[in-house]
Amino acid sequence: MTTTKKPTTKSKTSSPKLPKNPFIFEVLELVSKQRSKAKKIEILKQYEDISLKTILLWNFDESIISELPEGEVPYSGFEDQVASKGTLSTKISEETRRMHDTGSFSMGTSDKEGKTTIRREYKNFYHFVKGGNPAMSKIRRETMFINVLEGLHPFEAEILCLVKDKKLSEKYKITKELVSEAYPDIKWGGRS
Repeated sequence: MTTTKKPTTKSKTSSPKLPKNPFIFEVLELVSKQRSKAKKIEILKQYEDISLKTILLWNFDESIISELPEGEVPYSGFEDQVASKGTLSTKISEETRRMHDTGSFSMGTSDKEGKTTIRREYKNFYHFVKGGNPAMSKIRRETMFINVLEGLHPFEAEILCLVKDKKLSEKYKITKELVSEAYPDIKWGGRS
């Protein structure tokens, strides 16, 4: 008796798809989940956006110096002033828990609760780095930063807090070398 083998077809696995104009945290999480360097670069190229590049530059370019204090960001929203105060990390944890409880995982650029995104706010980030707006007072800069954070989706706010301290790699599996390969047009250094 003879048996014939069926020809095996290897299908190239495609990258998981994100919604149009995804949140930056969605892109970074997808990159982090990839096992190969080539896949990580593919995802970065696929979702290339000026706001993503801005975040990655701020985090990895040593010549970009934050004009914000390092460490936890003090947070005190209007409702919190009456009840309690906490750090932004606490508030993000509470917001995330609330998202899980209500099942309102807003992905993409639309958010049921009216939160904004890094994609929409990145044009204001120059205020937070050395040389961006030297006339702005320290108090005004920090207040503006907190206002931006309060308006962002909680996961986006967390990214901004990590980036200001150049700690994005502590949460996401991404490196300067990876970014350099994905975006060869980025010129590093000489920014402040």
